[in-house]
Amino acid sequence: MIKIAPSILSASFNHLEAEIENVVKAGADIIHLDIMDGVFVPNITFGPLIFKDLPRHEGVEFDAHLMIVEPEKHVNSFLENGVDRISIHVESTIHLQRLLQVIRDGGAKPAVALNPSTPLSSVEWIIEDVDMILLMTVNPGFGGQALLPAMFGKIRKLRKMIDEKELSVKIEVDGGVYPGNSAELAKAGVDIAVAGSAVFGQPDYEKAIKDLKHV
Repeated sequence: MIKIAPSILSASFNHLEAEIENVVKAGADIIHLDIMDGVFVPNITFGPLIFKDLPRHEGVEFDAHLMIVEPEKHVNSFLENGVDRISIHVESTIHLQRLLQVIRDGGAKPAVALNPSTPLSSVEWIIEDVDMILLMTVNPGFGGQALLPAMFGKIRKLRKMIDEKELSVKIEVDGGVYPGNSAELAKAGVDIAVAGSAVFGQPDYEKAIKDLKHV
């Protein structure tokens, strides 16, 4: 079954602790943190201190997606504040393998992220060094966008690449996920789907998550 990672970017920041507790109770598997710097993407969100004191829930990971330039200058701040997984964009840094090792040595799971137009060949030589690959299914920067249809083919191709190498690398997607396409995403090979307004924008979080999981 596909796992659901609600993005707190769509939550109410006036009640962030309660929002996280509510989606965890509703069945969220992962809490997703969209970190944007206004340079790599045309928007600014928050930094590592925003989740330093957020409540932790057993079995629910904090998944930080760094949409920032020169992530090597900031990754230690995220490690120090207790994230479980960090996704680095392959487009954002020169020495990617070195940074993935820094993340692993710092006690977090290393992952890479790809923009929609970035080819899968960019991860060919680091796929064995990561816990997860995050495919952006919209162009990053803003919520509420529709999933790009061409990304289904990219997901299937990545799934084949992982399976042929007999790896346990997870596939996560971010952008335009809603109940109408989540089953198709799972069938294509997605393990984790990030959802913003499809969860936090709904009146009943438990129903929203169940609808995304189709249970």
